[in-house]
Amino acid sequence: MSDEAVLETNPSAQGPENSQATGAEQVTLTSADELAARLQAAEQKATDNWDQLLRTRAEMENLRRRTQRDLENAHKYALEKFVSELLPVKDSLELGLGAAKQDNANLEKLCEGTELTLNMLANALSKFNVVEINPQGQKFNPEHHQAMAMQDNAELEPNTVMIVMQKGYLLNDRLMRPAMVMVSKAPAK
Repeated sequence: MSDEAVLETNPSAQGPENSQATGAEQVTLTSADELAARLQAAEQKATDNWDQLLRTRAEMENLRRRTQRDLENAHKYALEKFVSELLPVKDSLELGLGAAKQDNANLEKLCEGTELTLNMLANALSKFNVVEINPQGQKFNPEHHQAMAMQDNAELEPNTVMIVMQKGYLLNDRLMRPAMVMVSKAPAK
């Protein structure tokens, strides 16, 4: 600190004539050049920080807009792959219906085409984690089944699904539609 000037002060002294002080009472003053350099460095750092803040705000705004656009597109086109899997099924059904309306329609070929179309649909559904619930002969599960009727049956254990009137479906383990079933009950005595 060669550019520093040391000023000694004594709070008990009443005038400039008494300039003796203890070491604890020394105050160090820095030269004007060093103060100007420090001020300039602090201003530069403040300017750099302000620029960085503005850039960060702009990046965050761009990220928010991009995320918003991506979310809108995700909602808008969420079913795109599913629809592309279902279109061949629709085409096949239309061809089958056109063949059934012909005068010389072959029932065996129509049944075969319908089975192929049903397999196409089942494959499309399985690609998107749609699972069929067909609880024939299983215990009644109120979380996945809806009992439409109960019938006495001595051969089956009570609360066993006897007949599936309509299959149910799960999508990623979430119930989309319960299976509508007829459930056995113990015969009245």
